[in-house]
Amino acid sequence: MTGSGIDLVIFDCDGVLVDSERICVQVDAVITADLGCVFSEAEIIERFVGSSTEVYTAAVEERLGRRLEKGWQKKYEHLYEAAFETGLTAVDGVTDALDGLTAAVCVASNGDHAGIRRSLDIVALSHRFDGRIFSATDVPRGKPAPDLFLHAARSLGVEPRACAVVEDSAYGVEAARAAGMRAFGYCGGLTPASRLAGPGTVVFDDMLDLPGLLAAAG
Repeated sequence: MTGSGIDLVIFDCDGVLVDSERICVQVDAVITADLGCVFSEAEIIERFVGSSTEVYTAAVEERLGRRLEKGWQKKYEHLYEAAFETGLTAVDGVTDALDGLTAAVCVASNGDHAGIRRSLDIVALSHRFDGRIFSATDVPRGKPAPDLFLHAARSLGVEPRACAVVEDSAYGVEAARAAGMRAFGYCGGLTPASRLAGPGTVVFDDMLDLPGLLAAAG
C-alpha cells in the first residue's frame, strides 16, 4: 500500500502508456472518409478519443444513415498496425513514472487484448503488465461504463476505493468516477484539461508528476 491508501493504479493504454491517439485520429479520418462520412480531426478528438467500439460505430452509422456490417473495422486494422509499427512511442515520462510507483499496476483499455499487447510490445512495456491486462471485451460494457475498471479491481482483489485510474479521455475519467475510484486525468495529449476536470479528479500534464500526485492523494 502507498501512503495515500492507493493499492492499485489502473492505466489506460492509448494516450497514457503509448502515444497512439495522434496516430489513431489521423487513421480514423482516413477511414471515415473512405466510408463516405467525413469527420474532421477536431470532431474525432471530441467524440472518439477513449470511446468504445460501440460508440464509434454508432456515430459513424448515424452520419451515414445506415447500419454497418458486423466486424466492419477489420478491413481497416492494417492501417492502424502499419502506422503503429512506424510511429508508435511510449508517452513521454511514463517509464520513469512507472519506476517511481510502489503500488501494483495494471492496464484497462477499451481496445482488444491483441491490440493492447501489440502496442505495449512495440514500446517495450509489456513485461510491466504481464497477467494484468484487461480489455473491454472482458465485460458487457466498455468505458464510460464502470464495468472494466471494476472488473480489473475485482480480478486483482482490490477494493474500488483503493484504486487510482490514470486516463486521458473524458470517457475514461467518467468511468473511473462511476466506479468509485480516484481519477487522474492526463492532459498532455489531445484532450484538453477542461474535458477531464471534475469531482474526484486530479488533472496533470506531465507523467513525471504522477508518482508525487499519487503519494499526495487521499
